[in-house]
Amino acid sequence: MRLKSQYIFVIVVATTVVLFFVVRGLFGAGHATDPAQAKATAPGNGVPSVQARLVPETVREYQVVLRGRTQATRTVQVKSETAGLVAATPILQGSVVRGGTVLCRLAVDARQAALDQARATQKSRQLQQQAAAELARRGFRSPTQMLEAQAGLDVATANVRSAEIALRQLDIRAPFTGVFDHRDAELGTYLAAGQPCGTVIELDPLLIVGDVPETDAAKLRVGAPATAKLVAGGPALSGKVRYVASDADPSTRTYHLEIVSPNPRLAVRSGLSAEVRIAAGSGPAHQVPVSALVLDSAGRQGVRYVQADNRVAFAPVRILEETPDGVWVAGLTGPVRLIIVGQSYVADGQKVRVAMAR
Repeated sequence: MRLKSQYIFVIVVATTVVLFFVVRGLFGAGHATDPAQAKATAPGNGVPSVQARLVPETVREYQVVLRGRTQATRTVQVKSETAGLVAATPILQGSVVRGGTVLCRLAVDARQAALDQARATQKSRQLQQQAAAELARRGFRSPTQMLEAQAGLDVATANVRSAEIALRQLDIRAPFTGVFDHRDAELGTYLAAGQPCGTVIELDPLLIVGDVPETDAAKLRVGAPATAKLVAGGPALSGKVRYVASDADPSTRTYHLEIVSPNPRLAVRSGLSAEVRIAAGSGPAHQVPVSALVLDSAGRQGVRYVQADNRVAFAPVRILEETPDGVWVAGLTGPVRLIIVGQSYVADGQKVRVAMAR
């Protein structure tokens, strides 16, 4: 019985595959396939070989890095103290204004007449008081009549001050130097007492605000220097911490932070995102390659190094800063022989052969 050609082809392929695995098992089982694992295996005695680098300890400034945003130091909605129609809006929205600048002016109406009447009454009361004083000096007025004349003058004087204040309240002024950021009342708008003319914001100095994780809050202090790099570009800001909250946000477990920075030309606006770096003291640090970082069985991030007896040890570390040359970490003490090749194939306490890298 002759086999079909397709059966013969299948038998040949199957035989070839079986022979490949048999030969590979006989002659290739002793060869390492992973270059890193091959480098971590010693040429003899089954002792792993690793490559290490001597990393010195350096005193480095610690920094807390967080994402923040710029914010106006003060934002005030300027409101009317009296009622009236808006008769003038001399300042354009978005203009820089000095403290005391008139933002909205209400119609005078009868207020000037009320002031004129109060001043006339005051003058009349003043003449009456002077006459009463002269008559009292000659003995034609009693002390009681003299006091009544003086009281009438005092009331008239108070009425003049009240009318002057009512007239001044027609001018709604900026409370401080800043930017007239938003107008709420236009020409002809009727404002009741307490209704807004517009909003003024203070941008010099400028605030940089953010939220600090609970792991970093204890490292910060009021007065610590800080820098901020705007995400959108522009000039870098520098300032000092003026406030760190003592109570955490219950939903995020973070602490609110405020940094005050000079902004004399008002070049930086409110609401811009920034990368903030705050000085948090100094201490020992080591610069290690990113590739040297490993995780232990508990999931902690750290590095493996070689002790004096050539046994491997693991040290958990905290990343302080990432740079193009590696990462700065805290958690190591003194100069260490850091394993840079083979660290993933050795265990804590294992004895190794060490080849020092330059």
